[in-house]
Amino acid sequence: MGQLFSRRAIAASMATASFAVMSPAAFAAGTAMSEAAAAPYTLKDGVTDPVYAYADAIRESVWVQAPDGDGDQQMDLVTADIIRPSELDGVMTVPVIIDASPYYLCCGRGNEGERKTYDANGNPLKFPLFYDNYFEPRGYAIVHVDMAGTARSSGCSDEGSASDIRSVRAVVDWLNGRATAVDIDGNPATAYWANGTVGMIGKSYDGTLANGVAGTGVEGLKTVVPISAISSWYDYDRSQGLPFSFNYPGWLSELVEELRTRNVSCFAINDRMNRNDADETGDYTPFWEKRDYRAAPAPDASRVKASVFLVHGLQDTNVKTLNFGRWYALLSKSDVVTKVWLSRLGHTDPFDYRRELWVDTLHRWFDNQLMGIDNGILDEPPVDVEISPDVWVTEDHWPVFDNRETLTFHTDGSLTPDPAESGRDGFINDPGQFEAEAVAKGPNPNRLLYLTGSLTQDVRITGQPTVKLTILPKGSVGQVGVALVDYGTQVRVRDDGEGNVTLGTQSCWGESTPYDDACYFDSVENQVSTSLAVLARGWARLTGNQPNTLTVHLAYNDVLIPAGHQLGVAIFGASPEWLVNLDNQATHYSVDLATSSLVLPLVGSVSFGPNAGDLSQVPEHVSLDTLPTREPPASRIPY
Repeated sequence: MGQLFSRRAIAASMATASFAVMSPAAFAAGTAMSEAAAAPYTLKDGVTDPVYAYADAIRESVWVQAPDGDGDQQMDLVTADIIRPSELDGVMTVPVIIDASPYYLCCGRGNEGERKTYDANGNPLKFPLFYDNYFEPRGYAIVHVDMAGTARSSGCSDEGSASDIRSVRAVVDWLNGRATAVDIDGNPATAYWANGTVGMIGKSYDGTLANGVAGTGVEGLKTVVPISAISSWYDYDRSQGLPFSFNYPGWLSELVEELRTRNVSCFAINDRMNRNDADETGDYTPFWEKRDYRAAPAPDASRVKASVFLVHGLQDTNVKTLNFGRWYALLSKSDVVTKVWLSRLGHTDPFDYRRELWVDTLHRWFDNQLMGIDNGILDEPPVDVEISPDVWVTEDHWPVFDNRETLTFHTDGSLTPDPAESGRDGFINDPGQFEAEAVAKGPNPNRLLYLTGSLTQDVRITGQPTVKLTILPKGSVGQVGVALVDYGTQVRVRDDGEGNVTLGTQSCWGESTPYDDACYFDSVENQVSTSLAVLARGWARLTGNQPNTLTVHLAYNDVLIPAGHQLGVAIFGASPEWLVNLDNQATHYSVDLATSSLVLPLVGSVSFGPNAGDLSQVPEHVSLDTLPTREPPASRIPY
């Protein structure tokens, strides 16, 4: 691809060139057309209309200087592939939508796994996903950024830490005249065509980068749309001191770097991450502080200036709901302008379950936040929640609980609002026991199971349930797992990690070319009848041979439980499909019932029938297909 991968030539150009960094505002002042009298869009029915020819769009690449992330004493060069309206070039500046990702060449994006493609000279042809097809004709520039160390960018990945975030922030700075770049020929490149108004969007790692960049408070970033995104890598890699896998940060970084020309610095950085990630202790160390966007010294939620349109699946077992729940709480505390969509699905883009409404809503959001169009979207209820399959409700805030109900555990297997009883209950750790076995009815010495009576009316659980425990593992190490279960047969969204099924039909969203079509396979919720659902899970590390008094923080949820169902809590030890087991022995665990309880955040009150502890609704055996299918923990990626 010619000069494309000649980093030395590009770096030399940047070292010798005399850059006159021109801000978008300065360029706008010099344009022939006054932007006070015109805007880069045409309105139709209150939204921007596709009046610019997608086939004629300018497609180009630049390499933006970012702080040295691999220790080679040179600035990293971050690839930004750009598509923008040719009709507005030199006439009017435009807002920018960024999707930054580590996956553009290694793994692909979206349900179809689309990758970037280039012509023989290295100029971009295909931009994954529909954003370019749909928004470029409406007057937006779309910029797909290769995170440092991935695809065509230099540097190294560092699993969400400084190199990742600074490499993407540098592009926002460049779009606002605060950083330098060169084009594919090594010539200085300025973003003269950008008006300095930037939004970011992306699912999983892409949305995580949006969270991280927003947490730096960078000027010019007006809105972010994080979908199924991480806000703390500790909460992605750990659960209260228990690792989901060992050496994960280095493994993930090597995965996303693998298609690049190997950089020996990256190997060293990955090895250093594996040494410093505190797998053996599970502690929250400075290593994890640097990857936690909710508090200083990393990007910090209190610094967020951009509005946030937050989207997450309430059954996401990849980027678990702790990541959105804790992030959203901090944004709300800081009075950040927010909008929220919470679905019953898992790790899935709303384009693949509520497509028409999603595209319309996202369109209006970007029109409002980036084009400045007063279309009323901020006057609508800010929260949409799917509390049961196809049942969506709107709220003014979230979570909406107005009651916290405390339920206690009893030796007869009942879970009631009655006062706690004295005494202890116990189980034997089974290192090979999967969750499906722990929540089933059959005689099982390897877990404790407590059940309410049948619900006398529907009840809505909204927020984060917690379980207070005093528990003693009679071994040198220990771990505890807790599952909050809804027992009762009904149609649910399948809890398989994604929650959707791809159809054989396609729909088109935007304009196409022979090398970048705007058509995607349709996808809908995968609804099935099941006898139970695990509503929330949590795990915690224990100190062996002594009582541990702790609170197990379960996943955030918002779900309607029908009358007649029972709620249950299963308490067990090992979780081999989720965690690296610390205790691999048949160790005895005992729970002090007097100081242990479940706390449920509820809308209204809850009442139960007299059949607490009755196992009649609990299936004798639970198929593994009923619960999330799990690959070995080390193979999961925020994708």
